[in-house]
Amino acid sequence: MSVSPTKYIFVTGGVTSSLGKGIISASLGKLLMGRGYSVTIQKLDPYINVDPGTMNPYEHGECYVTEDGAETDLDLGHYERFLNTPTSQANNVTTGKIYQTVINKEREGAYLGKTVQIIPHITDEIKRCIKILGETEKYDFVITEIGGTVGDIESLPYIEAVRQLKWELGDDALFIHLTLVPFLKASGELKTKPTQHSVKTLLESGIQPDILVCRTEHNLDSNIKRKIALFCNVEKEAVIESIDVDSIYEVPIKMLDEGLDKVVLKKLNLNDSAKLNLDNWNGFLKKLKSPKKTVNIGLIGKYIKLKDSYKSISEAFIHAGATHNCAVKVKWIHAENIKTKNVKKELGNLDGILVAPGFGDRGIEGKIHAIKYVRENNIPFFGICLGMQCAVIEFARNVIGLKKAHTTEIDGNTKYPVIDIMEQQKKVINKGGTMRLGSFPCKIKNGSKTKKAYKQNTTKERHRHRYEFNNTYLKDFEHAGMRATGVNPKSNLVEIVEIPKHPWFVGVQFHPEYKSTVSSPHPLFFDFIKACLNQKK
Repeated sequence: MSVSPTKYIFVTGGVTSSLGKGIISASLGKLLMGRGYSVTIQKLDPYINVDPGTMNPYEHGECYVTEDGAETDLDLGHYERFLNTPTSQANNVTTGKIYQTVINKEREGAYLGKTVQIIPHITDEIKRCIKILGETEKYDFVITEIGGTVGDIESLPYIEAVRQLKWELGDDALFIHLTLVPFLKASGELKTKPTQHSVKTLLESGIQPDILVCRTEHNLDSNIKRKIALFCNVEKEAVIESIDVDSIYEVPIKMLDEGLDKVVLKKLNLNDSAKLNLDNWNGFLKKLKSPKKTVNIGLIGKYIKLKDSYKSISEAFIHAGATHNCAVKVKWIHAENIKTKNVKKELGNLDGILVAPGFGDRGIEGKIHAIKYVRENNIPFFGICLGMQCAVIEFARNVIGLKKAHTTEIDGNTKYPVIDIMEQQKKVINKGGTMRLGSFPCKIKNGSKTKKAYKQNTTKERHRHRYEFNNTYLKDFEHAGMRATGVNPKSNLVEIVEIPKHPWFVGVQFHPEYKSTVSSPHPLFFDFIKACLNQKK
């Protein structure tokens, strides 16, 4: 099914942050795709950073990487996991990018000596970025999520830009506004005033929302919905309840029950009679909610106080676990807390260990202690990016006998640089957007665990790193029992290492978690969970 021209849906939020604009956008996209429409979602972020690539994960959560190498907001991960469709750099726009583009144009003389202003120059650039995806003619719907909260100074140019776009696009655009309907225990009542004030703030910017999605801990009865509709000037059917659920993957079903997709299609004058196919999604949910087995996995990292720092990994566990009819219980372990004396206590009762990606020296020795323990005790191990590099360092020190082996990221003077900076990274000064980023091919060797997982000779995976396995030491590793089972066919960079004699010991330089979706759980996560289940037997 296709529509012409492309329809634009703008999603804003009020009252408080973290209401779930990304999940609602992804859920709506899922429902529209289930009816046969093509959908993409983009995120407008109001911060002045060009992208989250240089931001501390505690500030922003996970930095998600697209196929074309853009460092983006973690919401793009939700979009891909729900829609099973890759995103690109066009799907994430920041104030930093907008201003950088406008300033570069001004320096080039593109504005012919005019005074450069928020309106029209900044707003015009925002509109151009929003319409890029629609102009490809690939999508029936472009859903645009505007970060932040209505009323924030940072968000005002975006609000003004989409107000203008609505005026230009007419019936081909609509607004969805997320608000909070809190419950006051003292009075025992749901309160609609925050929603009313949020809509009032939006109206002051010239935008009348077409649909309200109300986050709540309690069901909104008919009277509450009628009151919100009356005072916010929307139809009652356009007041959508979004009640708290146990899993984000239940939200599309809740939105279906509330009729969100039908209201959207009706307001855009589109046919809503197409049969909705969510069979695969419902099958996944059934397995997710009724697991027959459980595995306990330790996730070792240094940002574990904010679990969103490893969002794609935790979601990949859910996808792979459900496929095995298995609940994955994650024990979050701070790498700095692991010492030689307590490693058995911390890890001894776990069915598998994943050592997470990251940068810097904090917690690295704890990761190495953990890897030594799981290697020696035949516990399934999965290392990603820095996790793989730590596995190489541990093996070099404790098996090959290179006691001072290290990565030059941590020790620039190490005698045995088994992990070293990539040649093309040596002259790089700027931090942002300069790593090896995006999708690269990997040739997988026969007889390996990864070949068994992928069931093919080559794959393409996403990268985000600037240090690599030092091929000078490759023969030493192979001779001692660690095999390089995946290499880049052009550069010969080692992408995957394994220990064949171990039940399941795999380290990957890339980030497989970025490609795991509900429809297509990643094969390495699938096989890792399988190995963990075998560990329990």
